[in-house]
Amino acid sequence: MVGTDMDRSRFGWWAIGAVLGIALLFVFYSFIGTFVFGVFIYYATRPIYDRIKTRIYPRSLAAFVALFTLALPVLVLLAYSIAIALQELSTVQNTVELGPISSAVQPYLDVSTIVDDPVSYLETDTGIETLREILDQGLNYTGFIGNLLLHLFVMIALAFYLLRDGHKITRWFQSRFGDERGVLEAYLKNVDEDFHNIFFGNILNAVLTAIIAVLSYSVLDFMSPPGLSVPYAALIGLLAGVASLIPVVGMKLVYFPVTAYLGIVTVLSEEPQFWFVIVFAAVSFIIVDTLPDFVLRPYVSGRNLHVGAVMFAYIFGPLLFGWYGIFLGPILLVLLVHFARIILPELIVGTQIQPYAVDPTYLTEPPEQAASVDATTDGGEPSAE
Repeated sequence: MVGTDMDRSRFGWWAIGAVLGIALLFVFYSFIGTFVFGVFIYYATRPIYDRIKTRIYPRSLAAFVALFTLALPVLVLLAYSIAIALQELSTVQNTVELGPISSAVQPYLDVSTIVDDPVSYLETDTGIETLREILDQGLNYTGFIGNLLLHLFVMIALAFYLLRDGHKITRWFQSRFGDERGVLEAYLKNVDEDFHNIFFGNILNAVLTAIIAVLSYSVLDFMSPPGLSVPYAALIGLLAGVASLIPVVGMKLVYFPVTAYLGIVTVLSEEPQFWFVIVFAAVSFIIVDTLPDFVLRPYVSGRNLHVGAVMFAYIFGPLLFGWYGIFLGPILLVLLVHFARIILPELIVGTQIQPYAVDPTYLTEPPEQAASVDATTDGGEPSAE
């Protein structure tokens, strides 16, 4: 009777655990892209954190400094880009007449009426409908920006707490689920090492891509025909390197608009030089975008993995999972490779797991061999069984 009650109690706890596990998986699935990008930020900043954590106390401050150190170059580049954009916008406003634009808008919206008497205009049905559309668009943009900031906060917070408390989480997990032979420790150690290589390799790939882009665009600017040049070649190259961290679209956010700008300038020029626009687009797509993404990124990211496997993980990841697949694909590859290398042989053929993380001299002998040795040492005959 007591055994039955215990079985019922264990079944109840297993049911509760299953429900909690499903709820946790649902939360993770709903924000999988956010969590994956947070893990990327963690591994990208951990080398910096490991270097400064012994010099900066407490750990919270060291984690904050590491995250800020990673974000500082991006913020400086963003501020410089905004300053250049404002400078160019001011130049355009001083040199271009806005009369044609106002004439084009006037048939759809009586701008002069709004400016002269905004209260009377808003009292009309057209004014109320226009105000409603403006408010709806404003709410949509506010919701989009708020959602984006929320996800960004979760990413940074996840990376921050992994930096500060990651060692505690690892120690707790190993103490609860580890074994005497150190199998879990070996698996986690190899997975962690390859995660570091892959995610920090993305930062290294962005730096190398930026160097390639700056050199390529500088050479193109030097070769450009009169009246047509690559605008701010060095800045465009740096932006392309940073944009390479963005999954799927990446550098296309940079060189597509520049290509369109060069095309418009070429069409409006007296002697069009379309060959330069074609060369710029080809160099951007092949040398700056494709080659680093398919050759350089797998090489710098998968040092302990097969380069081809890493390349396919980067290709199929975004195709299967979307924008976060460029990080999730390599994560699944690392987990699968080390599971097949460390765990699977023992599960299939019964081969003992002897991870490199554990000294073989500390491994316990099989029960049959130990019994045989004890019987021989005691002078007894081994059992016929």
